[in-house]
Parts: sequence; C-alpha cells; structure tokens
Amino acid sequence: MKHLPRLLVVAALAAGLAACGTPEAATGNLTLTNCGEELKFPSPAQRIFANDGNLISMALALGAQDQVAAVSSVKRDADTLRKHYGDVVDRLNAVAPEYPSRETVLAQRPDVMLAGWNYGYDAAANLTPDSLRADGVAAYTLTESCRQREGERPRGVTDPWTALTTDLTNLGAITGRTDRASELTADIDRRLAALRAAPQPERRPTVFLFDSASDTIFSSGKFGAPQAILEAAGARNALDDVADTWTAVSWERLAAADPDAIMFVDYPPQTFQQKLDLLRAKPGMDRLRAVTEGRFLNLPYAMWTSGPLNIDAAEQIRAQLERWNLVPPSTVRPTSDDAVR
Repeated sequence: MKHLPRLLVVAALAAGLAACGTPEAATGNLTLTNCGEELKFPSPAQRIFANDGNLISMALALGAQDQVAAVSSVKRDADTLRKHYGDVVDRLNAVAPEYPSRETVLAQRPDVMLAGWNYGYDAAANLTPDSLRADGVAAYTLTESCRQREGERPRGVTDPWTALTTDLTNLGAITGRTDRASELTADIDRRLAALRAAPQPERRPTVFLFDSASDTIFSSGKFGAPQAILEAAGARNALDDVADTWTAVSWERLAAADPDAIMFVDYPPQTFQQKLDLLRAKPGMDRLRAVTEGRFLNLPYAMWTSGPLNIDAAEQIRAQLERWNLVPPSTVRPTSDDAVR
C-alpha cells in the first residue's frame, strides 16, 4: 500500500501529458535517424530534459540552455561545465543529483529527453526511449550508447568521433541551432586535424583508462569516447580490441597491458586517492611501468564521456604525453587544464 500513491502519481502524470496534447510533440515535425531508427522530434524543442554532464554540455555548447527545462546528474561536472560554459550552469534547473526516476522526468513535462543507455535510460526503471515516447516525450539516445543488438548490453555502432558529430548535428536540428552545430563540428574537425598532423611516436604509448574498481575494473573499449580521445592524442587504448563502450575487465587485463600511463575518470563514488589505493594494493601492480614512473592523469567525467569536451581532453592528454616524453613535442596547445588533482 505504501507504493500506491506513487503509482497513482505516475498514472496522473501520464494522463496529464496526454490530455494537454504532449503526445503530438513526440511525433514532432522533424525526422532524424537515431540508433538506426527514423524518429520524430519537435523542432525547435521547448522543454528539454538532459541527463549527465556530457549531454548537458552538448546543449550548452549549442547555446540551447534556455530550452533546457531540467537536468540531472550535473553536480559532479558542475565545475568543469562552469569553466567551459560560464555561470549559466548555476541557472540550470537540477531536479535529481544522480540518474532521474521516470516520475522525475515526467513531472517536468519535457518535449524531448536527452539520455543514453547507461546514461540514464534503464529498462529496470521503465525509463526507456520507448516508454517515454508512449508518454509523449520524444526521446533522443546518445549515439555512443546505441545498442549493437536490441535488448543486449554491448553498445557502440560507429566510431566515437562520428558518434559525437552525429549527435551535435542532430541536436542542432532539434534545438533549431543548425548553424551553431556546424560551427562546433567544424571546430572539432579543425582541432582533430591538428592533433593528427602532430609528430607521432615510433611506438604509440599504451594508456589504460581506469573509471572505478572492485573485483574488476570499469574501463572503456573501442566504441567508447576514450578510444577516440586517446588515439587523437597519439596514444593507444589498452582495450582497443574490446567491442563495447564502457565495460568491466579483470585486473589481470591491466597487468597484461603493463601500460605506459594510467588515466582516471574523476567520477564518484570513488575518489582519485581511493582508486590509487586500490591499484597499489593489488599484488604486482607496483611493478607496472605507469606506477613505477607515476604516470597518472585524472580528468572529469564530462571530458571522457561522449560530448563536445572530448576534443579538449585529447589536447590535454597530448600535452601530458609530451611532458612525459612519450610522444614528440608539437605545436598543439590545450585551451584549458581540466586535470583533477
């Protein structure tokens, strides 16, 4: 009986959305291909719900903050977003500290939801693109998170830079900011070309990305944004043979890689120091090249997950690899320093 009022609220919200004509917005006046499906979106969207720092950064980079009705999971990236987009971040309507519930999303009456699989969408919570569309919300899925097969966990259907520019182009159309989207993708292309033209080492240094750990390590494979970031910086992702985006691997996989550097995702609930402690507590890890040389770099979540700050991450990693003498000196200069120490 304790759950009955909550269920009634959800039903009332869904009915309210239907009554005020929002389902029409889910069909929309714009057709886009998203995760292999042709879907309808309103354009320009008026009430966007964006989850996670990387998706929020897309809206901010497009200048669409006034069209964002609510956000969730922004707190952990607030400092990074503020550094790049200013104090507009403090005016966002943050309605959930972490991933939102279905009720929280529907309560904001959005016309578009921006999220992804493992970036807010969750079948167990009945918060999915299909369930939202049934309630009149046009749901956009982060391209990096597109599932390879319907209902299965492995994600990633294209290379990460293509995934990013696809999303910026699509969201530019959804927000009515196509010119700004073109500017953003052109800037990424220009900076990416400069990185690729920089002198390359004879042997690319191997980098292992460390998100968090327990009996396994959460890291990222060849379809994740880190793959693109590391390659652009002149390095090799230690998991470039794993056909997934973000995924768990064994500690033995880290030991076998013996990376030249270990890079970390600044992401709760584990602090950078706690991750280092876990790493150093494992037998044999003190003999890894990255550990003996102290080659660690900790960057925020919004830099590593698919979004417009990926190019900033690549530039900063290139500069760090040069400081470690793992790649030749270049003229590439990062526009900011987002390392978390």
